[in-house]
Amino acid sequence: MRAYVRLRLPNAEVVELGDGDLIGRMRAAALTIPDARMSEAHAMVSLRGSELVLLPLRGRFVESGQRQTSLVLAPGQRITFAEGLDLEVEEVSLPAAVFAIEGDGLPRMVVSGVCSLLTRPRPELVPKLVPEAAAYLWGDGEGWSLTVAGVTRPIAVGDTWALDGRTFRAVSLALDTAGRTVTRLDGGVARALRVVAQFDSVHVHTDGGQALALSGLAARLVSEIVAFDGPVSWEVLARELWPDEDDVHLLRHKLDVTLSRLRSRLRDAQIRPDLIRSDGFGKVELFLLDGDRVEDRT
Repeated sequence: MRAYVRLRLPNAEVVELGDGDLIGRMRAAALTIPDARMSEAHAMVSLRGSELVLLPLRGRFVESGQRQTSLVLAPGQRITFAEGLDLEVEEVSLPAAVFAIEGDGLPRMVVSGVCSLLTRPRPELVPKLVPEAAAYLWGDGEGWSLTVAGVTRPIAVGDTWALDGRTFRAVSLALDTAGRTVTRLDGGVARALRVVAQFDSVHVHTDGGQALALSGLAARLVSEIVAFDGPVSWEVLARELWPDEDDVHLLRHKLDVTLSRLRSRLRDAQIRPDLIRSDGFGKVELFLLDGDRVEDRT
């Protein structure tokens, strides 16, 4: 119940990556490649509908002699990040459904690889090992396990468990809905928008209304999302905004505060606050409706 791709590295090692996993130079990446030619967050594996796609983030890659803006992964592909640095796609697994969890205060989220379940200050599923987490979920290719207080047990769809007064459940998520975008207007007015991103400033023009001018962190946040040109992990986004912050919990707090203030400004300007949307799977994206336009001047 996991969508994944298996990649063969230049040293013949085979690694398995799932939805949301990063490839890059930073140690927090799911696949760390210690090479100066790699960006910290170079590319990301993303589940788009019923396909696994490799997306360039802060770097580039080539397949079949062509630079790719997105690549639907398939066995036999040879992906080149730099001269002599090739990854070969050995296998792509796309099951009918994927393993996920949900719970009190936690929306349904796909579990991929090793994930940490945090309960404070709010429930959060982080796609990596966090030492202070209340629990860990991890797969071995055959099934899934849950570790709480040093005790590990198998876990399957339908199982429930309690942590810090909250109840969590293991659920099945149909693959054709796992990457689907769902939103609601939350009281905002769904007028056509034109977003002009200029890094230090962002102008949001509404059809028939006045423009909202953003600056400071709000403008940088929107501009970074525009530059990524697709859903981006909240941690990658936060590290672009606060590169010197090492505490992952403080990073998340700073991002949540900035997002909350930005959405309040959008709401006050009668612009739908879900323009900047968290997808429930640990990613943030610019959510555009029919008629909306973006001008990337970053």
